Amino acid sequence: MSRLFFVRHAQASFMEENYDRLSPLGERQAALLGLYWARHGVVFDRVCTGPRVRQIETCRIVADEYARAGVPFPAPERIEELDEYDGEAVLRRGVKELIAHKSHIRDLYDAFNETCQPGERHLRFQRLYEAVITMWVNGDLPLDGVEPWDDFASRVTLGVSEFLEDGSSKEQTAIFSSGGPTAITVQRALELSRIKSLQLSWMVRNCSFSEFVYSGERFSLSAFNEIPHIDDDAMRTYR
Repeated sequence: MSRLFFVRHAQASFMEENYDRLSPLGERQAALLGLYWARHGVVFDRVCTGPRVRQIETCRIVADEYARAGVPFPAPERIEELDEYDGEAVLRRGVKELIAHKSHIRDLYDAFNETCQPGERHLRFQRLYEAVITMWVNGDLPLDGVEPWDDFASRVTLGVSEFLEDGSSKEQTAIFSSGGPTAITVQRALELSRIKSLQLSWMVRNCSFSEFVYSGERFSLSAFNEIPHIDDDAMRTYR
């Protein structure tokens, strides 16, 4: 059997102008993962990342810790299919369409805009985000020019499959991507519905890893959302 470690990127810059870069906390999370794996002798035969800066930088920082420890780490391949879905576009365009005729979306939107407290603002943003994204995933919010959820799922599954098929038996690999692709890969192993997969994606912690074992047609989940490298509750984040 071969083993795949699927890593969600470390904390990015949530609610800042450029989300697609790691926060200082995210950089520390990634360093702790690299240090933990290097100390425990976790060695990979192949590694790949999605195309986003937050995914690539998480992998780079992990690799830097391996280098400091004198443990080999493969040069990562970049796979476009492992990109996240465009939740920002769905929310931005979806809210504009929905607030005119969906009162519950309008109420969530107004509640978010009326809040200045950072913690409460993040919570109300998440409620709005989940409501709009759920409608989009269900097919109730078609958006021209935005990749549909089912196409996103097929894309990620294809990217993961092609990466694994290029390898050999009994190898150990790692993919650095995002919460959505993590959930789609779990969906493949557990045959979840699209909504269950979406809900699962919101539970994936920053810089967590999930483990899969695979051989031939068999693809099974071994562990989900693991963060043994982060023992400080203040460093355990979802956004």
